[in-house]
Amino acid sequence: MAASADSGEGVADSRKGLADSGEGVAGPGEGVAGSGECVTGSDPVDYSDESRWSLLSQAVRGTGGDPTKGPVRRAIVLLAVPMVLEMAMESIFAVVDIFFVSRLGDEAMAGVALTESLMTIIYTVAMGLSIGVTAMVARRIGEGDPDAAGRATVQAVLLGTVISLGFAAVGVLFDEELLRLMGADTATVEAAAPYTKILIGFNVVIVLLFLQNAAFRGAGDAAIAMRVLWLANGLNIVLDPCLIFGLGPFPEMGIQGAAVATTIGRGTAVLVQLYTLLRLSGHLRVATDHLRVQLSVMWRLVRLSATGTFQIFIGMASWIGLVRITAEFGAEALAGYAIAVRIILFALLPAWGLSNAASTMVGQALGAEDPG
Repeated sequence: MAASADSGEGVADSRKGLADSGEGVAGPGEGVAGSGECVTGSDPVDYSDESRWSLLSQAVRGTGGDPTKGPVRRAIVLLAVPMVLEMAMESIFAVVDIFFVSRLGDEAMAGVALTESLMTIIYTVAMGLSIGVTAMVARRIGEGDPDAAGRATVQAVLLGTVISLGFAAVGVLFDEELLRLMGADTATVEAAAPYTKILIGFNVVIVLLFLQNAAFRGAGDAAIAMRVLWLANGLNIVLDPCLIFGLGPFPEMGIQGAAVATTIGRGTAVLVQLYTLLRLSGHLRVATDHLRVQLSVMWRLVRLSATGTFQIFIGMASWIGLVRITAEFGAEALAGYAIAVRIILFALLPAWGLSNAASTMVGQALGAEDPG
């Protein structure tokens, strides 16, 4: 769950990265900390009769309209509620997942902790690129150019796929060597190698889940991102015990089953994302003429993401270092560390959803030429 552990850090740092690039976010307070003023200068709509329950319901269903039109407080609710709920589901999964894996013993939990530390490199790239995706999509949507937003999304998906293939090759070919490099003993390597090979080998579903949800958030479709992550984690929670312990018609796969459950859950969510982009999304839509390589857009995306990616890597490096040091004390110490991190995440992740909301609001406001 390093993805969850550090996703909030990546989001929080994204605002600075975007400010440096000039593309998206100017700062955590600019364009957000209003007292009810309209986000844009367009004709205001009277929301005085709107109840809190109605607003919350619209936020969850994604029917609140354009968040850049209307009071700032309303925009914050429309964007932040689904994002906080999204992170809450991630928190629940983090705890449930380690609960089931803990039944397999210390070596299994140690293997999960070591694999997650290896996955942090992938998460760094995915979250870093997500910074650029959110910035570009939010800015283009704010400018009233959804076609350009669709093109940026496609280039992000293509770039993320190519990068993930390189990570997959390394993970499949050198899974045991990577675990030993992180300090795993022989028993932990034997227990965790299949888990590591599957997660890194199919890392494309994790990368695309990050990037496409970042695009939805940038477009103001926070409810879509929420539903997609709920689907991924819901499937994961259901499949975890079935594949780990062999419940009903499912095979007993042990720790390998946890990796398969994660891959199936996130892979299904990615397919739903792609279908939504092609058919269902209201603000962000991908057309067939977008499906071609545009190196200039990719390069702009990389430049926008570079500073934020480096900032995220600093935090990720500390995670890798802590796990490597803890590995010297054996599987029991690593198992305890993994459990403690999951419990901390349960409290922290929902709060990080607010950072996503701020990034989207400010990016769209800048695109609409309303930085105040």
